[in-house]
Amino acid sequence: MPERVAILGVGLIGGSIALGLKERTDSDVIGFDISAEDLHFAKLIGAIDEGSTELASVVKEADVIIIALPVGKIKQAIDSLCQLPLRQGCIVTDVGSTKSEIVEHARKLKERGITFIGGHPMAGSHRSGVKAAQSLLFENAYYVLTPEPDISISDVQRLSRLLHLATRAELIIMDPVHHDRIVGAISHLPHIIAAGLVNQVGNYNETNEWFHRLAAGGFRDLTRIGASHPIMWRDILLTNREVLIRLMDDWISQMSEFRSAVSECDASRIEYLFERSKKLRSQLPDKKKGILSPRYECYIDVPDRPGVIAKIATLLGNEQINLSNIGVMENREDTPGVLQLSFKRYEDFMNAVICLRKAGYIVFADDEDRSNKHEYHSRIPSQTV
Repeated sequence: MPERVAILGVGLIGGSIALGLKERTDSDVIGFDISAEDLHFAKLIGAIDEGSTELASVVKEADVIIIALPVGKIKQAIDSLCQLPLRQGCIVTDVGSTKSEIVEHARKLKERGITFIGGHPMAGSHRSGVKAAQSLLFENAYYVLTPEPDISISDVQRLSRLLHLATRAELIIMDPVHHDRIVGAISHLPHIIAAGLVNQVGNYNETNEWFHRLAAGGFRDLTRIGASHPIMWRDILLTNREVLIRLMDDWISQMSEFRSAVSECDASRIEYLFERSKKLRSQLPDKKKGILSPRYECYIDVPDRPGVIAKIATLLGNEQINLSNIGVMENREDTPGVLQLSFKRYEDFMNAVICLRKAGYIVFADDEDRSNKHEYHSRIPSQTV
């Protein structure tokens, strides 16, 4: 008998899971959202079978309930579910990027005989809303589940199978405390650092506009996540505050070490710190999707004359290569090339490099993006960077 899955929140994450469920399982998918318009669109694209703005009617007969709401709303949703009649044996899960506080709050569901298993699909997009949903958003990403020790193995397996089919992600089990520390270090802290850098340079720019006028290339790339949704990140930081305070203390220690080395003109120490960073970064995996949507870029030297951008866009379009963005480089201190081409998919990036080089353009591509991608190496023309 098909399972009935309730998706609470049909935005980017909820909508993408719903699409995967409809494409790759026989589940009946019912959506809940405060926006009737989003529910209508979700049904139109086949993400849900039915939708309602009334929570009780959506969850009443659900076998699985997926709370796909912002972190700040998840505990409220749990409180609401505690007041409603739910089917015996129902499993409730969520998609929040912090887990300890949510898992602790969800213990009240256990008192009513309802199983809660925390979840976090570790992939995303720079876009938001159900119109950005895609059934393969989580393919090859990690999907973390954080069941408490007393949760039955059969329930964990049941939810894991359903989510694996729907998302094609790799399901892993993790303690919620460990999850929050890891995600805090690799996602939450970088967002704080990026926001801090943008704010610092913004302060300087108030008395000298050249700070912003020259802030292209590397600075924009480094601080890309500094433009994230303020309310969403307010709630994420507050639900992981104890972990982040410790992580920020560690970061301040790192900056103090750099400051001391620079202040004391300790050239060997500075070199060591950058050498260690370079070595550690080279060890990072590059085949898994992460919390942040990947972006692949190459740079091209072209003459500054009318029609050049259109010619390149047409060339790539004729080869069915999906180009995400074109930028004209103003500050070329760290970047070779005049045009910056951005791609969402690695395949489009590599095909563009090949296509443009065959057409005679000088293309600069990050060597790191090609490491361990042996299936493409034989197709790259002899021109190297």
